Amino acid sequence: MDLSPRDENWEPRVRASFAAQKFMTHLGAKMVHVSPGAVDLELTMQPELTQQHGFFHAGATSSIADSAAGYAALTLFSAGFGVLTSEYKINLLNPAKQPVLLARGRVVKPGRTLTIAKADVYGLDDGEQVHVATGLFTLMSVAGVKD
Repeated sequence: MDLSPRDENWEPRVRASFAAQKFMTHLGAKMVHVSPGAVDLELTMQPELTQQHGFFHAGATSSIADSAAGYAALTLFSAGFGVLTSEYKINLLNPAKQPVLLARGRVVKPGRTLTIAKADVYGLDDGEQVHVATGLFTLMSVAGVKD
């Protein structure tokens, strides 16, 4: 499988797009790794991101999984193309009660129009890692949409 970016300036473009995404900023998500076909996002526990039992809300967990997968796909797109999620399925595997969530987005099959990616979300706590969610994503390459 070829994971070669179609844009020599892919990394600054992906980082700038992530920095401009207001929802990720609102959640407090940070991009901690980026390489062709791969993006990792980290989210630190805040009371505003929890549900009634004190765990990360599934919406927060799903959101960082979606963005990690989407940005992993965007690393491979040509300049002038943006990314939109067209479908995803996520399985919540364990309560996300750790202080930090790490979403690892990886391209499974790159394509010109549709790219398939996966994201695994892990709860991190003092060196321990708990697999809290896994998802499969279909991402669409959209011409003329600002990255």
